[in-house]
Amino acid sequence: MGRWEPNALERLQEAAMALFLEYGYDRTTVSEIAARAKLTERTFFRYFTDKREVLFSGSEQLEKLVVDGITTAPKSMAPLDAVVAGLEATAPMFEQRRAHARERQGLIAAHTELHERELIKLARLTSAMAACLRERGVPQNTANLVAEIGIVLFKSAFERWVNGSKKHDLAHYVHATRVDLRLVVTGSSAKSSSTTPRKRARSPGRPGSASTA
Repeated sequence: MGRWEPNALERLQEAAMALFLEYGYDRTTVSEIAARAKLTERTFFRYFTDKREVLFSGSEQLEKLVVDGITTAPKSMAPLDAVVAGLEATAPMFEQRRAHARERQGLIAAHTELHERELIKLARLTSAMAACLRERGVPQNTANLVAEIGIVLFKSAFERWVNGSKKHDLAHYVHATRVDLRLVVTGSSAKSSSTTPRKRARSPGRPGSASTA
């Protein structure tokens, strides 16, 4: 059992998820995960520091895809749009794992320690995105703000993708959420401007009254 085992990572991930769903996350042990995967605990710890990490093993790949997407976005692209491009680049990574992603989200929502680990991973992704934006010449405060907005956008899009139909990929929901965000911002401005005295002062019988308001 000490020799290299083919597909060990995938086997451990599949075994862990199956046990989490069958017996509950809290009642599942590393020993049981390794046994279900027909591997040793020593092999388990080659890949994961603990059983929580089984659910977060793709975070490094996710971060790389996002950072690479931001880095390769046209320099003329607005900071938030560059972040959106980076988030959209993650779609292929997730497309074949929609069912797994839904089950994973359910586990994270049900366990505080998993939710806390998720927040830590997202905080690291936020920092990576902000650093990438700074390298593109975006001022630090703006880069931090845009990265935070990007994470909120990603979380919303991911939830919509997990619970949506199989017709659309994650990139579709990232784009749709970006459109929603734009509408929220511009819609708020439009509402504000529609109540100004300039608008109310206009009438057919008083040409030019708006220009004097």
